[in-house]
Amino acid sequence: MGIVLARIDNRLLHGIVATQWAGRSGAQRIMIIDDTVANNELTKASMKLARPTGMAISIITEETALNNFKAGKYNDHTVFVLVKKPETLVKLTEIGVRVPELVVGGTVKPAEGEEAVKISQRAFAKPDDIEAYKKLKASGTKMYAQYVPADAEISMDEFLK
Repeated sequence: MGIVLARIDNRLLHGIVATQWAGRSGAQRIMIIDDTVANNELTKASMKLARPTGMAISIITEETALNNFKAGKYNDHTVFVLVKKPETLVKLTEIGVRVPELVVGGTVKPAEGEEAVKISQRAFAKPDDIEAYKKLKASGTKMYAQYVPADAEISMDEFLK
């Protein structure tokens, strides 16, 4: 068991994720890996309120996530991971955690003049993101951009050449 689905979303846990992606994941636990959110009690509390009924929730720092996965804490159940940047998932794969599927949802639109590739209407990738996506692909992760499950999947392959 372990991670069954990961999602990159600059808003992490919000209505679309809670009502559409969480159920699709089939996971027992939503895990938000984000240092800023994990260290802000108000934001953390509001994210906990968005937790879908029947799912456990963890809102933890990257370091805690890495340590918990290394210790096998999530080996006996399924996890839906939410992160803002693909580099977080790369770090998990580097310690041997398998990320079988990654959906790229909404990311922050780059500032004018900032180098980035438009993957979908709501997803952009900067050069360091592209490198991280290449590493994830090399580790065997299936990747695509899709904001809501009803949208068509946009393969990431064409952006990783």
